[in-house]
Amino acid sequence: MFLQKFSVRWNDLDANRHLANSSYVTYCADARMGFMRQNKMGLSQLNRWGVGPVLLHERYSFFREILADSDVWVSVELSGASEDGGMYEFTHRFFLEDGTHCATATAMGVWIDVMLRKSTTPPEDIQLVLKEMTGVNTRNLSPADLKSLPFRQENINPESLR
Repeated sequence: MFLQKFSVRWNDLDANRHLANSSYVTYCADARMGFMRQNKMGLSQLNRWGVGPVLLHERYSFFREILADSDVWVSVELSGASEDGGMYEFTHRFFLEDGTHCATATAMGVWIDVMLRKSTTPPEDIQLVLKEMTGVNTRNLSPADLKSLPFRQENINPESLR
C-alpha cells in the first residue's frame, strides 16, 4: 500500500469548514501521481511512452470529517485490473494521524494512447508494477465491468441548449 501525506489548507475547505468534496478528488489524483512517480511512471515517462491514465468512474463514501490544520494520509491500493493491465481500479482510504478512517474512494479507468485518443494496453513497465501490486483482494476486470457502470452517455438535441 502506498501512502501520501497531505496537510489540509484553508483553500481545501468548503463552507462547512471541513474538507471539500473537490479536495477529496484532488488528494486522490495527487496520491495516484505520487505512487506513479515512485514507481517510475511519472509524467515524463508517460510522455515518452505516449500513454496516459483516464478515469471513467469515481465514487466516495464519507465516515468522519477532516478539518482544517489536519494531516491526512491517502492510500493507493490496486483493487482491480484487467489481465493486460489496460483497465484498472484503485481504492483510496483517508486516515487521520490517530488512524481514524475518514473516507474511502474508488477510481476505475483505462490507459489511452495520447495521440490516437483510444484505450490501449500499457507498456510492460506499467504492467509489471500493476502485477506487483496485485493482491488476494484484487479483482480481475473485464469489459463487462465498464458496461456495468451506473451512467450512460445521453446526448441531447443542441437546440434545447439555446
